[in-house]
Amino acid sequence: MGKSRPSNSSKGNRREKERSILNGTQVPRSKARKSQIILDPTALLARATTILQTGQPDAALPFAQRALALLQPASNNPTHLSLPALSLLGEIFIELGDPATASDFFLQAVSLDPDGHIPESEGGGVEKFLWLAQLCEEGGEESIRWFEKGTEVLERDIPDLEAQLATGTKEEEEREVLLEERKRKLAAALCGMVEVWMTDLSLSPAAETACTTLISRALAASPTAPTLQTQASLLLSQCNLPEARSVLNRSLSLWQDLPPEHPDIPDFPTRISLSRLLMEAGMEDYAMSVLEGLVAEEDGSVEAWYLGGWCASLLAGLGREPEESENEAGEDPMDESTSTRETMADDEVAKTGDERNALLITSREWLKNSLRLYDMQDYEDDRLRDHALEVVEQLDGILGDVADDEEVLEGEELEEDSDDDDDNEGGNVEVETRESGHHGDLEMNGT
Repeated sequence: MGKSRPSNSSKGNRREKERSILNGTQVPRSKARKSQIILDPTALLARATTILQTGQPDAALPFAQRALALLQPASNNPTHLSLPALSLLGEIFIELGDPATASDFFLQAVSLDPDGHIPESEGGGVEKFLWLAQLCEEGGEESIRWFEKGTEVLERDIPDLEAQLATGTKEEEEREVLLEERKRKLAAALCGMVEVWMTDLSLSPAAETACTTLISRALAASPTAPTLQTQASLLLSQCNLPEARSVLNRSLSLWQDLPPEHPDIPDFPTRISLSRLLMEAGMEDYAMSVLEGLVAEEDGSVEAWYLGGWCASLLAGLGREPEESENEAGEDPMDESTSTRETMADDEVAKTGDERNALLITSREWLKNSLRLYDMQDYEDDRLRDHALEVVEQLDGILGDVADDEEVLEGEELEEDSDDDDDNEGGNVEVETRESGHHGDLEMNGT
């Protein structure tokens, strides 16, 4: 709901920028520019923002603090001029992993712009409310209040932007982009409220009605893939599996055929959440496809490798969901004893012996990659680790030693390549990657 972290700039661009600003060839001019950066709060904030965009919040912090000191010399008498610095400091402390301090800065910003009337260009607007909705320790109703404050600002801004578009001014294209961004942000805030009602406030008698109303508003504002995912999550919680699957299919159809850099492709965390929903809905083939794309995009994600390993084991007919989740009959939908898989034909459950074996091997490889990364990154999710270890232990019992993976896969490849090259002279076979079932080149060098 708050701003996403911008993409990192290249080192070359950063160095070039530093040379042009700080290391000019004419000494007097360089000194003048350096003095301006130190004394001008606008330049300080621009510098802090640029550094933050490169993923260096610790380096950005002193620039933002200096800007705040210049904009707010008397801490007991703050003015709206300090809003840009307060908002930026809040975001910096989020990146530094200090949500309590971030909340303090956002609360100071709220005291100066309690209704979000000050433009975002001046440090006002909606962001502080949406951040506080996510950061507040109380959660529940307090989080809902902050979300509602944010949606009020957005619902006030959207009609104004639509009216400006109707005038046909020169800036119409820019305003169309801004309007779409506002609508997406509104939908995200409403979906955030749905999630709070489904978790913190799930025992409230008003929860189901509130969720239904909020998701309808979100879909009216922006029926994008993330909004549809929230709707699917709600439907799954209501045990409406057929409709949830239909909504997930619609969500996938909006972006799965787009080129990799298309802006409509959901971000990495959203697709991680999507894969979980697909698995919960029994759509493991779709989930595996999403996860293969994620590890190709970012091969250092513990969660992506873990989910892929778990998903492959489910495709092979092994294991159950570790989280307690009830279907219409009050049973675990991933439990093989109660799963819809039992109603399928035997050849659909287990596929062929070779296909099932390949999936089990894939599962073990992905889970082991996840565990390697877990240790390398000092990842903190005991439940994920314990479940991964549990499934790997099951797989070891079925597949035997790890060395067996190599023998089985190499045998399959040699047989496949031999069939493909029957008409080639010499019959030479070169094995470049390991592919069988749902796995590709899964070896992680250096891990």
